[in-house]
Amino acid sequence: MAKKPVTTRSGRFLRLAGMTASMAGQYAGQRARRLMGGGPEDDAARSESYTRMAEGIVDTLGDLKGAVMKVGQIASQTQDFLPREFSDALQKLQKEAPPMPFETILQQIETELGRPVAELYEYLDETPYAAASIGQVHRARMHNGDHVIVKVQYPGVDESCDSDLKQLRLALRLGGLLKMPKESVDQLFAEIRVRLKEELDYENEARNIALFQELHQDDDWIKIPTVVDSHSTRKVLTMELVEGDHISEVTPEHYDQDTINLIGHRIFTMMADELFRHRCIHGDPHAGNFAFRPDGSIVLYDFGCVKKLKPEIVEAYRKALLSALEKDYAALDKHLIALGARVESQPAVDEAYYAMWRDILIKPFRGNQPYDFAQADIHMDVAAKTATVFKYLDYFKPPVESIFIDRMIAGHYWMMKRLGVQAAFREDLEWYLKEKL
Repeated sequence: MAKKPVTTRSGRFLRLAGMTASMAGQYAGQRARRLMGGGPEDDAARSESYTRMAEGIVDTLGDLKGAVMKVGQIASQTQDFLPREFSDALQKLQKEAPPMPFETILQQIETELGRPVAELYEYLDETPYAAASIGQVHRARMHNGDHVIVKVQYPGVDESCDSDLKQLRLALRLGGLLKMPKESVDQLFAEIRVRLKEELDYENEARNIALFQELHQDDDWIKIPTVVDSHSTRKVLTMELVEGDHISEVTPEHYDQDTINLIGHRIFTMMADELFRHRCIHGDPHAGNFAFRPDGSIVLYDFGCVKKLKPEIVEAYRKALLSALEKDYAALDKHLIALGARVESQPAVDEAYYAMWRDILIKPFRGNQPYDFAQADIHMDVAAKTATVFKYLDYFKPPVESIFIDRMIAGHYWMMKRLGVQAAFREDLEWYLKEKL
């Protein structure tokens, strides 16, 4: 049975305040133990404390959904500003959220659209088609017989966005978890707030859908559902039902390796086109927002989080990648400063440090032989080298303008791995980096 939802600002505040108090208490105890003398056993105790704190955060954010759960999802994919124990625990938030009670969904639809559900739809499935951080989706049938999906925003999420973010930031600070300057924290949360405000506006999402249909109009292998404007508002979005197989259903029984490889090439092309040609990216690339068909088609869902990129940011990103491929680490350092990822006032970073990360991240692009993503262990290599980051902690900062690019690439990496793509992308990557698009 679904838990009773917390939909009032005061109720959400109290839940988050309780989480904050718990984290602050645990951090204070941890600091007291450290002041009394440190050693290897204290590192283990700190890791255990972090794990307990992380589990408490995940439970609270998963129940509350909304802005705080979305931040948790982003944090799990951008693992450069929280301890590893938190990134690991927050991965749970990428899985589908527990659904809201159907009565809550019905009330929200009728409030938004101003008519009884029976007048709006011939049929509305009580079982959610999907449940996520800020809303859930139900299948339905229009009175004209068209099959649709209805995306319904959870009550109270929009109104509580700002207070949720403030409370979460306070919790992370009092828990001793934000290991970066206040200016960087301000920029990071400001960027997340803008993206969340856009994602909470389903009218904005409808415009994004129309935009991406236009951007991909020549890609007949990309399927994007069309919005039913008459049954859509700021908090309810009705779209045509466009189905495909969830990534878990892409199995050898229905997809041979050639088709999987074709899908992999198309994912890469779609991602590179959005980044370098259109400068407009789908900013929430987890498995639930994609579906696949045995003919190699890709279905795209959920256009709430779309990031339009500044030309100078895309250019700096392009030059940084090109410098890394060519092992020009002095140029790489300069382009990372332009990207906003490197603190300009700090001296140049040791080229051996860049070379280490380059050798890890370049694996899928090392040569012209197909890379087997099913065996990919880049994430494990990254985790193994995380400790080296502390040496240069003052040299780098979260690249606010490009954080959703990193999120997009990480999301597509995991999809390639789960699909088991075997493909060579070096020539394709070099073409995108060297061509003026």
